[in-house]
Amino acid sequence: MPRDPRQIQLEIDAARESLAATLDQLAYRSSPQRLKSQGQAAVQQFLQTPVGMAAVGAVGLLMTLVLVQKVRHRND
Repeated sequence: MPRDPRQIQLEIDAARESLAATLDQLAYRSSPQRLKSQGQAAVQQFLQTPVGMAAVGAVGLLMTLVLVQKVRHRND
């Protein structure tokens, strides 16, 4: 039994709209600007935790020790 051309056209249009909505959602989810802001927010949130503050302190201490060593050995 052949299908009605109008019904086929309606199905094509519905599939096209569904595909367009899916592509829009994928473009939104993979937007570099959105991913960048999400990453920045996650880092800022982590740095406000005690573990994050300890990590920043440890990195600062390590950098200070490295700098002191370089200054000491440069004068030799």
